[in-house]
Amino acid sequence: MLAAAPALLISCKSSAQEGMPAIASGPFNGTAESLQQYRIPEWFRDAKFGMWAHWGPQSGVEDGDWYARNMYIQDSAQYKYHVEHYGHPSKVGYKDLCPQWKGAEFDPNHLITLYKKAGAKYFMSMGVHHDNFDLWNSKHQQRWNAVATGPHKDVVGLWRKAVLDNGLKFAVSEHLSNSFDWFMTSHTSDKTGPLAGVSYDGINPQYADLYHAIPAGMSLNQPAMGRNAPDSWKREYFLRIQDLIDNYHPDLLYTDGGIPFGEWGYRLVSHFYNTNAKLHGGQVEAVYTSKVRSDCATGTCALDIERGVASDIMLEPWQTDTCIGGWHYKRGIKYKTPKIVVDMLCDIVSRNGNLMLNIPLPNSGVPDDEELKVVEAITQWMAVNSEGIYATRPWKVSGNAAAAPPAANGAKFNERHRKELTAEDVRFTTKADTLYAFVMGWPEREANIPLLALGGQWSVGKIRSVELLGHTGKLKFTQDANALKVPMPPERPSDHAITLKIVGA
Repeated sequence: MLAAAPALLISCKSSAQEGMPAIASGPFNGTAESLQQYRIPEWFRDAKFGMWAHWGPQSGVEDGDWYARNMYIQDSAQYKYHVEHYGHPSKVGYKDLCPQWKGAEFDPNHLITLYKKAGAKYFMSMGVHHDNFDLWNSKHQQRWNAVATGPHKDVVGLWRKAVLDNGLKFAVSEHLSNSFDWFMTSHTSDKTGPLAGVSYDGINPQYADLYHAIPAGMSLNQPAMGRNAPDSWKREYFLRIQDLIDNYHPDLLYTDGGIPFGEWGYRLVSHFYNTNAKLHGGQVEAVYTSKVRSDCATGTCALDIERGVASDIMLEPWQTDTCIGGWHYKRGIKYKTPKIVVDMLCDIVSRNGNLMLNIPLPNSGVPDDEELKVVEAITQWMAVNSEGIYATRPWKVSGNAAAAPPAANGAKFNERHRKELTAEDVRFTTKADTLYAFVMGWPEREANIPLLALGGQWSVGKIRSVELLGHTGKLKFTQDANALKVPMPPERPSDHAITLKIVGA
């Protein structure tokens, strides 16, 4: 980790005078070059598992992710739902839905207690989604924020208090940099039907603080995540996320994409790290995540892979962000099974990564029964097996590559190809002189691990002892030139993967 270097301390007042907002003084000066000195802190390397609540006004509708955009796309499923349940978007728009998000039963301390019990070492509140609605008492978005509209609660602040009270690290996600073009659909109209050509309510200048003021002549046909925006928007983006950083001091700041807007983004990341360093005696204990590999190639940030798993062990710690269902709550959706979550966790940790798991909340702020069943199953598994997860490091190989799932061969969005792992699949982690082997299903009679053969490809030494986490006492085993073989006791200590604690390999 990087201590503040006096030679690099800056105030950046000259940049502020040129139109760029000032950033905190500290070890980083707002350039990509200075950020290359950053190093990921040990707490992130050790944490391995975080949880997230993707929760905001779109959750109030309970009809899935990207509702605020898709409700303005004629013939999309969410447009049809909106017309049927609320009315045509030229008359009833997203501005009318924001007040209906109430969070009447929202109890962040109860939820954080549950998630901590499930093994989360850090928790992420959504700060602002592409819908341009801030979930804190926002200085620069005064009408469309969670204190002024909807639940009338400082959602980020309440999450933060509960997280810190429970001794976890606090993270915030921001998706705002994509909002300008993402929300352009609100300025369009139906192409067919009786209201063809009648503009949706986003065109109303009275609500430009929500839907954006689109410059004259700018095409509305922009990629949803293209970040095509004028400098006025880049400045607003910067000031709002700077406000979030300054008032809530997250340990981790997640951005939905790469570092945005060139110099604006580098200055914002520098401000984040410099602010954090002042809170930690000059040491940078913060993590910024980017979804662009080149951003994090040298220092700068931690790579986040959305809904995907790295192909092999990565040199630097990284993170998967995924969800048990859709990002925003959708009634009736089929969730990931606990087995798939455990498979992903072991896969990711064996490759030097962390898993950030989203549990989307409905309007009420209370997870539904099926979500709670998944959380409880994770809780039970971690109670037995977490020793092989926390504060571990990768071994020489992540596992038996020949049995790696197709999801391991790509990057983001590759989890859809996953198949459940079996007792033939093994994943490894290490801690001090101990090797942990996750056998990804219950063997019928014995665990058979060819990679741990005596004198095998991975130079495995003679194993001295084998234990099964959750089972009392050491196990008998044989190790020869073909494999390590461990007969299983009559009762399995946990569902899904089991963990062999191996000394001497």
